[in-house]
Formats: sequence, structure tokens, C-alpha cells
Amino acid sequence: MQPLRWHVPHLDHGLCSSGTMTDRERLSLPECFVMTDLQRLVIAATADLRLEPVPMLLVLLADPEATLPMRIAAGNLLALAGDPRIDPLAPDMIDIAGGDVAIGLAVEEIDTVTAWFAHLGIDRSWIAKEAPRHVRRLAPYRLARYPVTNAEYRLFLVETGHSDLPTSWAFRRYPSERANHPVYTVSPASAQAYAAWLSDRAGRAFRLPSEAEWEYAAAGRDGLEFPWGDCFDPALANTAECGLLDTSPVGAFVGGESPFGLSDMGGNVEEYVADDYAAYPGGETIADHLSQIHGRYRVARGGGFSRFGDLARTRRRHGHNPKSATYAMGFRLAETPR
Repeated sequence: MQPLRWHVPHLDHGLCSSGTMTDRERLSLPECFVMTDLQRLVIAATADLRLEPVPMLLVLLADPEATLPMRIAAGNLLALAGDPRIDPLAPDMIDIAGGDVAIGLAVEEIDTVTAWFAHLGIDRSWIAKEAPRHVRRLAPYRLARYPVTNAEYRLFLVETGHSDLPTSWAFRRYPSERANHPVYTVSPASAQAYAAWLSDRAGRAFRLPSEAEWEYAAAGRDGLEFPWGDCFDPALANTAECGLLDTSPVGAFVGGESPFGLSDMGGNVEEYVADDYAAYPGGETIADHLSQIHGRYRVARGGGFSRFGDLARTRRRHGHNPKSATYAMGFRLAETPR
């Protein structure tokens, strides 16, 4: 099998001027239809696997030796058959000990990190939001292995009558074919309402993670640049570079897990945390396009299928831009142990 050709962006004016771009231009795509290698190979793999039983699909989805298209296809078929990994009332949570942890980016590294993504034309101020590096004390906590999926969010909507439906659900129809994909286009308020509902339903203390909790869970004790290591790899996270340009079944990007074993922290959907943006202690308050749009805004962490790999960095602080459909906002649960 030929190696996958990744989507390599060519942005003439850079993302810092994205306010004048169409969404296709932001993704470095032509206005006409194109099909990427990954999209084509997932379709072929789905045809090959369509008769496989659920146990075999689960094996393939977790197999690091299986190709990425095979894993995504296996996960998509599990969405239709019923994915036993997903239990709406008992999400798979990972214990994290906490302690005194280093968060953020050293000031002297801002220019270096900005230069890494010069091909995207990112603004230096976006990276400056990560500085300075500092220590936070975290109590023990749990974080979900996967972001909240469509299947889990559906039960919340059915049981509560919550009226703020995901706009990614076309005509507000539940996308059963994406049951085990992360839900996205939800608001911070809806994410918090979901956590409150599940806490009451399960008798546990679910919530959104703090920025520091999310970053430490993604970067680990060694403060990795990406959840899997210090170099970006489009095979390890569902970002625009991989060319899927859609959500994927949770856990399909095997090898991209964080040091604590959490999946999809570098890609798939951006994840709201509990904090609104504020400068770190001793840092500069950055008045970028998000503050100009919102004033006060909720921070999101992690990369997404319609954003480039600069957002896959564990330290990156960003948020929702309602002027573009390329912002796929989801969330992941934290839990306070009782």
C-alpha cells in the first residue's frame, strides 16, 4: 500500500488574516470538490470490513498495526452496530494524581514556536498567550479517555429536553452513523449542563476540566509539545493535515494518546475547558481577534479536524470564532473523586 499523502497547506496570506478568507481558503482547499487520500481509502476500507463482527471491529480499531483508514472504517461500522466502549452513564475515566505541575510556555520560546508554524502564518500573539511557564498545584482528578460522543449527548437531550441542539446535527437530526464520534458545535453552557445532568444521573461529580488539568493530562510530567511527543505527526491526530475533514470515531488515531492514555487530545474536536481566558500570572493580556469578537471568552484546548496542527500543541490556548464554520467545539469530562 502506498503511503498516505497528507494535506499540506499553502496559505498565501496566513491564518492571521483569516478574517478575509472563506472557510475553504482557511483550510487551504480549492472552492471545487476534491477528495483526499484518507477519505478515499476510508470508503474502500468500509466496503472491505462491512461484514466483520463487532469483536473483530474492536480489535482492528485498537490495532497499531492496522492502517489508519482501516481503523477509522472499523470505528464507523461500530457506530452503526453499537460501540460497546461507549456507556453514556459510565464514561471511561482515567485517574491523574495531580501535584505541583508546570504549565505554559517559557517567554524565551515564543518566537521559536511561532517560527515552527511560519507556513501557516500564525500570529505571534496567539503563542504569547501560553506564557509564562509557571507551576500550578492540582488535586487528584479524573479525565475522560474520550471526548463526549454524539451517543452520550443524545441521551442527555432525550432525558432533559435541553433545547440548545448541536448545529452540526443537520436539521437537528441525531447522526446515528456518527454515534461514537465526538459531539461538536455545542456551547460552554450546554457542556456544563451536560456535566451537571450526568453528575445527578450517575451520583458522581462530573464537570469540565480546568485549563491546567487539561494541559497536564495532555502533556504529562515531561511537558510534551504534543500529546504523543515533541514533533507533529498528521498520522497521530485528526487535524486538517490528515485530510479527513470530518470527525472520526473516538480512539481511532492509535499512537496519538497522551502519556496518561487519553485519546484525541491533539485532534478530532476542540475542547472547551472550565476557564475563561485570562493572562497567566506575570503574563501579558492578549487582545486578539477572539477578545475583539467576544470580550470575555471561554478557552478551548486541543486540535480539531478542521484546524491545523498548531492547535494540537498541548499548551495552545484558543477559543470559538462564530464567524467561521471551521471551529468544531466539543468537550471532555473531568471528575472530582469522592
